[in-house]
Amino acid sequence: MSLIKSISGIRGTIGGNTGENLTPVDIVKFTAAYGTLILQQSIGENAAATKKIVVGRDGRISGAMVKSLVIATLNGLGIDVIDLDLSTTPTVEMAVVLLKADGGIILTASHNPKEWNALKLLNNKGEFINAAEGQTILELAEKEAFNFVGVDNLGTCIENDTMLEAHINAVLNYQWVDKKAIADAGFTVVVDAVNSTGATAVPALLRSLGVENIIVLNETVNGRFAHNPEPLPENLTELSQEVVKQKAQLGIAVDPDVDRLCFVCEDGTMFGEEYTLVAVADYILSKQKGNTVSNLSSTRALKDVTQKNGGVYHASAVGEVNVVNKMKEVNAVIGGEGNGGIIVPDLHYGRDALIGIALFLSQLAQSKKSIKQLRNTYPNYFISKNKITLEKDVDVKAVFEKIKDRYKHHTINEIDGLKIEFDNDWVHLRTSNTEPIIRIYAESNFETTAANIALRLMKDIKEVM
Repeated sequence: MSLIKSISGIRGTIGGNTGENLTPVDIVKFTAAYGTLILQQSIGENAAATKKIVVGRDGRISGAMVKSLVIATLNGLGIDVIDLDLSTTPTVEMAVVLLKADGGIILTASHNPKEWNALKLLNNKGEFINAAEGQTILELAEKEAFNFVGVDNLGTCIENDTMLEAHINAVLNYQWVDKKAIADAGFTVVVDAVNSTGATAVPALLRSLGVENIIVLNETVNGRFAHNPEPLPENLTELSQEVVKQKAQLGIAVDPDVDRLCFVCEDGTMFGEEYTLVAVADYILSKQKGNTVSNLSSTRALKDVTQKNGGVYHASAVGEVNVVNKMKEVNAVIGGEGNGGIIVPDLHYGRDALIGIALFLSQLAQSKKSIKQLRNTYPNYFISKNKITLEKDVDVKAVFEKIKDRYKHHTINEIDGLKIEFDNDWVHLRTSNTEPIIRIYAESNFETTAANIALRLMKDIKEVM
């Protein structure tokens, strides 16, 4: 099937041949490479101290197996492990800092189907490792340059089930989260937890915020996702229907590791995952002035909202680590990605659906608007999201060069793939960090125009391939 090594970690399908899939052998090899990197980074007076790594997983079927291999491998290197077991990506990120660990591994393939899993690798700040560190890990894995310790120096494993509570408390104490307004609003909320750890984390957060009427769909944490786990409109029909049936104020959908977030309006229509960041940014910017960041594939509505509030918008390459780097560079007060990823830097530098939910509900409660009315206060852009599956031998660089030549009379941005500007519209072509595909995103004021732009570029790509 597939094994993908990228800035987003080591991701692949379970089973099959080693080196081509995420097999037990590959899990051990890449975990050992990561652990070796952590050991190599030891300097000064702390060099002799035993290293400590936080490990957590989403609800995938393969999660327990992958976790056991990861923990045993790290222990074999002499590294202690703090095992959060079932957790969320943002919880693991925060735990690395709270527990003063040297790194973290999140076992999740995010929005990918159930046969996938991945090792998402963190540094001692609870942030994704950078490209140079990722390259070192690939080289160590290729050479199998690992030195396992003797029996007297094996690492230990300690279970810790307190980090979700610590994460939620940090969200509750965040300065712009208005717990009283949320509790007073008396929201009825439907949550689609897609059979993963959102089934635990999201209701726990909502109850802490004073929300009493919570209906959870797909709440059994078994990794047998009731639908495609990517929170896109076509996968959320059950949630939309239940919001209307329950006469709820809103619906909430997260992905399996709870770092992506989108909302459903009271009439069952989509708020739009692109507008998750737009709305939360508008709320934050109404409280504190500052700059914003999103990636090149995200809606221009964030730029509009930022300028309205007196800030400056900046674009980054796709990928959480790229967004975070740009946010630090421009001192952004809010940032993220158009896939529903919210990054609130003074909480932590990671996409976090829990802080996103708390801030969005604070905004909704304070505004005294319905979610549909709130959505109508923002510019109406439409993004058409498409993809083309890549065969193994396709030279994507050559394909993009030919596309670039076809559109040489338009403004082209090559920070990440190709972004072509057409007056007020744009299209962004890039290879995925997580799947063997080319993504084609197009945006316009009109839905049909966005779809037509995307179709035109897909035709162009197929022709030059």
